[in-house]
Amino acid sequence: MLFNSLIFLVFLPIVFSAYWLIPVKHRNLLLLIASYYFYFSYNPWFLILLIGTSGLDFYIAKAISKTEEKFKRKTLLVLSIVSNIGVLFAFKYFVFFYNTGLSIFSNHSHLLSNFIIPAGLSFYTFQSISYTIDIYRNKYKADDTLKDFLLYVSFFPHMVAGPIVRHHTLMPQLKTIHFLKDIEWANASKLIIWGFFKKMVIADNVAYLVNPVFNGLPNDFNSLEFFIIGLLFLIQLYADFSGYSDIAIGVAKLFKINLNINWNRPLLSKSVTEYWQRHHISLTSWFKEYVYISIGGNKVSTAKWIFNVLIVFLLSGFWHGAYFTFLIWGLLNGIFYLLEHLPLKLKLPNFIKWLYTIFFISIFFIAFRANNLHDLIFIYQQIFINFNLSDGLNHLLSLNDRLFFVMLIFIIGILFMKELQEEFIVIKSSHFKEQILTPLFYMIIFCLIFCLGNFNANSFIYFQF
Repeated sequence: MLFNSLIFLVFLPIVFSAYWLIPVKHRNLLLLIASYYFYFSYNPWFLILLIGTSGLDFYIAKAISKTEEKFKRKTLLVLSIVSNIGVLFAFKYFVFFYNTGLSIFSNHSHLLSNFIIPAGLSFYTFQSISYTIDIYRNKYKADDTLKDFLLYVSFFPHMVAGPIVRHHTLMPQLKTIHFLKDIEWANASKLIIWGFFKKMVIADNVAYLVNPVFNGLPNDFNSLEFFIIGLLFLIQLYADFSGYSDIAIGVAKLFKINLNINWNRPLLSKSVTEYWQRHHISLTSWFKEYVYISIGGNKVSTAKWIFNVLIVFLLSGFWHGAYFTFLIWGLLNGIFYLLEHLPLKLKLPNFIKWLYTIFFISIFFIAFRANNLHDLIFIYQQIFINFNLSDGLNHLLSLNDRLFFVMLIFIIGILFMKELQEEFIVIKSSHFKEQILTPLFYMIIFCLIFCLGNFNANSFIYFQF
């Protein structure tokens, strides 16, 4: 079930009404059933996988919590990690390693096609792993009920594409009695409306330019067009994924659940390092806590620290997909992250820093979006080796009519104006702003969704991860 589908507009009011009408003791069970139905709508068989993996982690965590024997605790933790990573490997990485090995060691390759990846597999797997690791580290006791733990993993607003939540932020809220009168209606409404605008108006319209370039014939476009497409994909990805996060956080607020912020205006970053502090925050913090710090972090020699940083970025790239293009994307980000930590004393204006960041992040995300290694190499050759401006933007402009491009500039302008307002507080808080200007803005955004939005129920980009 997609947030931007008709069935969700029926599903949400039913679940919301039932949640606040039934007795408190049955609310979590209702949310669990609703969450499983939400996931069941994608693929019924994968619901069995979700229940199986999360149920196994629940009982493993219970066993870890009940014993003080170090060897047994470590064995149980390894069992949890291996079972979760094993599921990820089977569905997401087996084909990659099989085809890569076959291509290297055999002249008669019979390559496999990719399996269907269960929606949100990487998200709920990481969330479940973090729980058993935290229990092993004695951060909490495994005293949750099976029902509450299964809901913690599968709560429908965040389950499919995050944000990845931690036990200490979500579980206490699931065990708290909430009241309908305490719902933050204004904040929930603004998040949901803005999220739908980013997804249906910005991301889905930008896709009309990005998809033909990457899915068609890349050699029909020139250097400048490739860079513009890289920038547009960066905007598309941000609007698509942060739009999902906004909707998820807003919907959760309707049940008086507060999810963690997952994006903090990354397009305004002034370095690659800062970008990764603002982009997909829940995943970045997960890798920092459970991988980077676990292998030593920065409390090691310089050589080991460089290795740790590159490993984390490579694993982050591989988390996104089992393709060499994602590994290259992760490696490029890691290299620039390291370069920015060199002891250089360069004082540049913030605007120049922003241009540098946007340029290179856009270049990096071409690797994220490229369909294969061959296309990526060709595009990078055109940008960095065979740079040519003689054809202008003719090929790109031929993808749609001029009115579409005017509309695109308009809606991207709205995105950046709102981001700049939130970043720098251009318009100071006042009665006029809070009571008139802000409601008027969201009413206009709501109307623009119906005027300019794509109502084809396009899937969110991160559902494939």
